[in-house]
Amino acid sequence: MRSFLARRAISTLAGAAALSILVFALIRLVPGDAVTLWIGQEGTMSPEVQETLRKLFGLSAPPHEQYLGWIGDLLRGDLGYSFRSRLPVMPLIVEALPVTLELAVLAMLISVSVALPLGILSAARRNSPLDLAARVLGLLGLSMPSFWIAVLLILASTTIFTWLPSLIYVGLFEDPLLNLQQMAMPAFALSLPLMGVVMRMTRSSMLEVLDQDFIRTARAKGLTEGRVRLRHALKNAFIPIVTVLGIQLGRLLGGAVIVEQIFGLPGLGTLLISALTGRDYPMVQGAVLIIGLFFMTVQLLVDLSYAYLDPRIRYA
Repeated sequence: MRSFLARRAISTLAGAAALSILVFALIRLVPGDAVTLWIGQEGTMSPEVQETLRKLFGLSAPPHEQYLGWIGDLLRGDLGYSFRSRLPVMPLIVEALPVTLELAVLAMLISVSVALPLGILSAARRNSPLDLAARVLGLLGLSMPSFWIAVLLILASTTIFTWLPSLIYVGLFEDPLLNLQQMAMPAFALSLPLMGVVMRMTRSSMLEVLDQDFIRTARAKGLTEGRVRLRHALKNAFIPIVTVLGIQLGRLLGGAVIVEQIFGLPGLGTLLISALTGRDYPMVQGAVLIIGLFFMTVQLLVDLSYAYLDPRIRYA
């Protein structure tokens, strides 16, 4: 187990290094920088002022020197200062991150609480009307993007129910009930595509496990069908389900970027969109790096869960 953890830690660090290079390079491939955008807003700006601003923001140095300087600050826990607000990037990300994490966790809870039982029932009643309905619902969930579902939810709530939650965001600990009302529609919009993936994976994994010899042995011992499915079949079918959940969490964080913008939530997605439009390099680099590190941490936890779910798995 120790060697496995060491290998995973090294691969996580290598992935983080590759991610830092990728995000540093890609944001600079977008035409124009922050100073160029300000020239368009101001109309005129002398070359001396432009050069002074680029030196102030560190944009006049060669790209490799900019990257090394950013990495050096990053190793000290400093993500730099925002070009637009001139505030430290780290506190801004720490303030916005809980909103995105809450949205992702709520979407995950909604999808798992619906998709797991539906997938188990669909596998247990193979080729029944319930199985057919579950597969159709799963296909619909896979076919509808989150932002389209979000727009439909807003249209339905305003035209049919004539209701919308408050546009001013309220934190979870300030007013839990109002916060959940605000998070209900965006979390549901994010959960539907994930629900389709989890339901279909649960069904296929359960069908594969239910045909194994140890399931027939458990039934022959006189165990009830519910105990066979939940105690024996589900635990053995859970490894691919957990893998899908870990991978789809990254999709939730990516989908939250657009959904937060639609519902006006002050999360990391809204912060990232604002930084991209303003060519705020430190903010974009910091936000994408935090999301990437969070996703890598989730993948590490998924790998560690394999040994618990299936004792046959041993890490040499």
